[in-house]
Amino acid sequence: MFIPAIIFLASATFAGPVVLADIEALKTEEVAVATEIKVPAHSLEAYVKEYFSDTPILADIARCESRFRHFIEDGEVIRGEIDSDDIGVMQINLRYHKENAAELGLNVFSLSGNLEYAKYLYEKQGVKPWKASRGCWGRLAQK
Repeated sequence: MFIPAIIFLASATFAGPVVLADIEALKTEEVAVATEIKVPAHSLEAYVKEYFSDTPILADIARCESRFRHFIEDGEVIRGEIDSDDIGVMQINLRYHKENAAELGLNVFSLSGNLEYAKYLYEKQGVKPWKASRGCWGRLAQK
Protein backbone atom coordinates (compact mmCIF):
# COMPACT_ATOMS: atom_id res chain seq x y z
CA MET A 1 0.00 0.00 0.00
CA PHE A 2 2.74 2.48 0.96
CA ILE A 3 5.21 1.36 -1.75
CA PRO A 4 2.85 2.03 -4.70
CA ALA A 5 2.28 5.51 -3.31
CA ILE A 6 6.03 6.14 -3.24
CA ILE A 7 6.36 4.81 -6.78
CA PHE A 8 3.57 7.06 -8.02
CA LEU A 9 4.87 10.06 -6.09
CA ALA A 10 8.43 9.55 -7.31
CA SER A 11 7.47 9.12 -10.94
CA ALA A 12 4.84 11.85 -10.96
CA THR A 13 6.83 14.41 -9.01
CA PHE A 14 10.23 13.96 -10.58
CA ALA A 15 9.21 12.72 -14.00
CA GLY A 16 11.79 9.99 -13.75
CA PRO A 17 11.13 6.30 -14.18
CA VAL A 18 11.06 4.03 -11.19
CA VAL A 19 12.96 0.85 -11.99
CA LEU A 20 12.29 -2.59 -10.53
CA ALA A 21 15.39 -4.77 -10.50
CA ASP A 22 15.21 -8.07 -12.38
CA ILE A 23 15.97 -10.96 -10.00
CA GLU A 24 17.43 -13.22 -12.69
CA ALA A 25 19.86 -10.54 -13.85
CA LEU A 26 21.21 -9.95 -10.36
CA LYS A 27 23.68 -12.64 -9.45
CA THR A 28 26.11 -10.88 -7.11
CA GLU A 29 25.30 -9.61 -3.67
CA GLU A 30 26.85 -6.24 -4.50
CA VAL A 31 23.82 -5.50 -6.65
CA ALA A 32 20.30 -4.98 -5.34
CA VAL A 33 17.95 -7.96 -5.19
CA ALA A 34 14.53 -8.62 -6.70
CA THR A 35 11.71 -6.17 -6.17
CA GLU A 36 14.21 -3.55 -5.13
CA ILE A 37 12.79 -0.15 -5.84
CA LYS A 38 15.14 2.51 -7.11
CA VAL A 39 13.81 5.99 -6.57
CA PRO A 40 15.45 9.30 -7.44
CA ALA A 41 17.86 10.38 -4.71
CA HIS A 42 15.74 13.38 -3.75
CA SER A 43 12.73 11.15 -3.03
CA LEU A 44 14.78 8.52 -1.21
CA GLU A 45 15.17 11.01 1.61
CA ALA A 46 11.39 11.21 1.97
CA TYR A 47 11.13 7.41 1.83
CA VAL A 48 13.76 6.96 4.57
CA LYS A 49 12.15 9.61 6.78
CA GLU A 50 8.76 7.93 6.41
CA TYR A 51 10.25 4.47 7.07
CA PHE A 52 11.87 5.75 10.27
CA SER A 53 9.01 8.02 11.32
CA ASP A 54 8.88 6.20 14.68
CA THR A 55 12.67 6.47 15.13
CA PRO A 56 13.69 9.77 13.50
CA ILE A 57 17.25 9.49 14.84
CA LEU A 58 17.76 6.74 12.25
CA ALA A 59 16.80 9.17 9.47
CA ASP A 60 19.36 11.62 10.90
CA ILE A 61 21.94 8.83 10.87
CA ALA A 62 21.09 8.00 7.23
CA ARG A 63 21.65 11.66 6.31
CA CYS A 64 25.07 11.64 7.93
CA GLU A 65 26.18 8.16 6.87
CA SER A 66 25.16 8.23 3.20
CA ARG A 67 23.46 11.56 2.47
CA PHE A 68 20.33 9.45 1.81
CA ARG A 69 21.99 7.51 -1.00
CA HIS A 70 21.72 3.75 -1.45
CA PHE A 71 22.91 3.39 -5.05
CA ILE A 72 25.60 5.14 -7.03
CA GLU A 73 24.96 6.28 -10.60
CA ASP A 74 25.82 2.93 -12.21
CA GLY A 75 23.29 1.12 -10.01
CA GLU A 76 25.74 -0.45 -7.57
CA VAL A 77 25.12 -0.19 -3.86
CA ILE A 78 27.02 2.64 -2.24
CA ARG A 79 30.02 1.69 -0.11
CA GLY A 80 31.68 3.61 2.68
CA GLU A 81 34.32 6.16 1.85
CA ILE A 82 36.49 5.18 4.82
CA ASP A 83 35.52 1.50 5.09
CA SER A 84 34.35 -0.25 1.92
CA ASP A 85 32.59 -2.88 4.06
CA ASP A 86 30.01 -0.23 5.00
CA ILE A 87 27.02 -0.80 2.70
CA GLY A 88 23.99 1.19 1.63
CA VAL A 89 21.98 4.06 2.97
CA MET A 90 22.56 3.03 6.61
CA GLN A 91 26.20 1.99 6.02
CA ILE A 92 25.77 -1.45 7.59
CA ASN A 93 29.23 -2.97 8.07
CA LEU A 94 29.56 -6.38 6.44
CA ARG A 95 32.41 -7.56 8.69
CA TYR A 96 30.21 -7.29 11.75
CA HIS A 97 26.69 -7.76 10.44
CA LYS A 98 26.56 -9.77 7.20
CA GLU A 99 26.10 -13.18 8.83
CA ASN A 100 23.55 -11.99 11.38
CA ALA A 101 21.55 -10.19 8.70
CA ALA A 102 21.56 -13.33 6.56
CA GLU A 103 20.36 -15.41 9.53
CA LEU A 104 17.47 -12.96 9.86
CA GLY A 105 16.73 -13.36 6.15
CA LEU A 106 17.80 -9.80 5.34
CA ASN A 107 19.98 -8.71 2.45
CA VAL A 108 21.71 -5.48 3.47
CA PHE A 109 22.56 -4.79 -0.18
CA SER A 110 18.87 -4.20 -0.87
CA LEU A 111 17.29 -0.94 0.26
CA SER A 112 14.56 -2.69 2.21
CA GLY A 113 17.00 -5.11 3.87
CA ASN A 114 19.39 -2.29 4.75
CA LEU A 115 16.66 -0.25 6.40
CA GLU A 116 15.12 -3.22 8.18
CA TYR A 117 18.48 -4.38 9.53
CA ALA A 118 19.23 -0.84 10.76
CA LYS A 119 15.95 -0.87 12.66
CA TYR A 120 16.85 -4.27 14.13
CA LEU A 121 20.30 -2.98 15.16
CA TYR A 122 18.77 0.09 16.75
CA GLU A 123 16.34 -2.04 18.78
CA LYS A 124 19.24 -4.21 20.01
CA GLN A 125 22.06 -1.65 20.44
CA GLY A 126 20.62 1.82 20.11
CA VAL A 127 22.83 4.24 18.18
CA LYS A 128 26.09 2.49 19.13
CA PRO A 129 26.72 0.96 15.65
CA TRP A 130 26.84 4.48 14.18
CA LYS A 131 28.90 6.15 16.92
CA ALA A 132 31.63 7.13 14.45
CA SER A 133 29.27 9.65 12.82
CA ARG A 134 27.74 10.93 16.07
CA GLY A 135 29.36 14.33 15.59
CA CYS A 136 27.02 14.82 12.64
CA TRP A 137 23.74 13.18 13.67
CA GLY A 138 24.10 14.22 17.31
CA ARG A 139 23.82 17.86 16.22
CA LEU A 140 20.79 17.07 14.03
CA ALA A 141 19.02 15.34 16.91
CA GLN A 142 19.50 18.40 19.16
CA LYS A 143 17.64 20.70 16.77
